[in-house]
Amino acid sequence: MNTPSPIGNFERYLSLWVALCIAAGIVLGSALPDLFQRMAGMEYGSVNFIVAVLIWLMVYPMMVSVDFSSLKRIHERPKGLIITLVVNWLIKPFTMAGLGVLFFHYFFIDLIDPANASQYIAGLILLGAAPCTAMVFVWSQLTRGDATYTLAQVALNDVIMIFAFAPLVALLLGVTDIEVPWATLILSVGLYVLIPLIAGVITRIRLSQGAASGGKSSEEQATMAVSRFTARAKPLSILGLLGTVVLLFGFQGQIILDQPLLIALIAVPLLIQSYGIFAIAYSAARLWKVPFNVAAPCALIGTSNFFELAVAVAIGLFGLNSGAALVTVVGVLVEVPVMLSLVYFANRTQGWFPKSE
Repeated sequence: MNTPSPIGNFERYLSLWVALCIAAGIVLGSALPDLFQRMAGMEYGSVNFIVAVLIWLMVYPMMVSVDFSSLKRIHERPKGLIITLVVNWLIKPFTMAGLGVLFFHYFFIDLIDPANASQYIAGLILLGAAPCTAMVFVWSQLTRGDATYTLAQVALNDVIMIFAFAPLVALLLGVTDIEVPWATLILSVGLYVLIPLIAGVITRIRLSQGAASGGKSSEEQATMAVSRFTARAKPLSILGLLGTVVLLFGFQGQIILDQPLLIALIAVPLLIQSYGIFAIAYSAARLWKVPFNVAAPCALIGTSNFFELAVAVAIGLFGLNSGAALVTVVGVLVEVPVMLSLVYFANRTQGWFPKSE
């Protein structure tokens, strides 16, 4: 069983580090505009080389953690899985798109530049359509969730994401009258989901074989080898995230200084979406009498986002300086404190659920 490592102090205060990186990005972008412009120009097609490397650092360690062998047991306890899949793929993307249209085309119409409204909506759609892959293990750990079941949910979500993410995003962007660059969208999924996933699988196989060749042939020893590798790689993942935040806010620093209210406005639909989706999933699990060690992770998985993918695709589709990219980075800032508050609530209400099926 692949048990995630406990959350450390660095990850616990991730929102603080993200906030500091936002400040650093704005300051550096204002002080060194020529440097940031040169970095923005280091791209081929729609892919910025610096950002691509940083996002790979974020995504690759997560993909090594995904154990597809756990899929063979998902039929044994289907309730939590059904709730997660329905929320992730049939509810969450559409509610996020709806909230984006409602707020940025109607409620906030007098507070923002109408020309940028569609960009903000696009960023929200990308967040809503990208189910969480990495931080899921942290939320599951903090609620003492069933680690094997969480792995099964993540593995199945990743399989679905390879095929469903691009069409779903295209559908929702089309509804909001944004032209869909299909080639760039498919390229982004390939670069930031499919290739890292394949690399992660290959790494996992080699780590397992290495454990076996060293006389540690049991499944437990192989899993321990994977866990040690991902623990060593985790700092790179977080540094990749923070480096991306610095770059994005460096590119967009002047816009933010000119519109300090913008971050708060973007956060409003994100907060409503997060707490609303959790309420739907958690209530469904309670009504269906799902045990707590499955109910809490399934609701938290449905609530959180694969913001690394959303950031990457926003940059690829709309550019480093786009409103869509800004929204996805604000999603990072909002998500961590929201998810920690939901973990606290779940742990306080675990008596609402049976202990086992």
